[in-house]
Amino acid sequence: MSVPLTLLGLLEREPSHGYDLKRDYDAFFGRGKPLPFGQVYSTLSRLARDGKVVISDVAPGSGPDRKRYIITDLGATEVEQWLVQPVEPEPHLQTVLFAKVVLALMLDRPAAEYLDTQRSAHLQRMRDLTEIKRSGSLVDALLADHGLYHLEADLRWIEMTGARLDALRKAVRP
Repeated sequence: MSVPLTLLGLLEREPSHGYDLKRDYDAFFGRGKPLPFGQVYSTLSRLARDGKVVISDVAPGSGPDRKRYIITDLGATEVEQWLVQPVEPEPHLQTVLFAKVVLALMLDRPAAEYLDTQRSAHLQRMRDLTEIKRSGSLVDALLADHGLYHLEADLRWIEMTGARLDALRKAVRP
């Protein structure tokens, strides 16, 4: 997730204070991983330095002054370019899951047990996402679907790899 571009997109929608940007980011994009306030403000500072946002007005607050940010033409152009570019398909050719299986085989450790443990973790996460999908909003359901489809692909890989562990062991151990 590109935090700077996502914040710029939220600003293109409407000028906002940092607090409001954090709230909206967390509501739509930060499921399970809210954006720290420090990251919001440091990102806004860099965007202002780079001419992508400007501060429209400053109002006193109970703490630091409240700055209202507005996207510039440069920032809006960058959002437009980002939106029209396709996301790079992630072939996951160097995943942690794969590395653990190969290392387990290289080190003569129980790779099949690791795969079983990973399968259980994936199935539990799928149950959690299914509950989110069932009880959440449309945004929650779509995010849960995305996660579920990735987990399903991982489970297929776990099954296929489990069936090929002997051949993989021979390939990675001289």
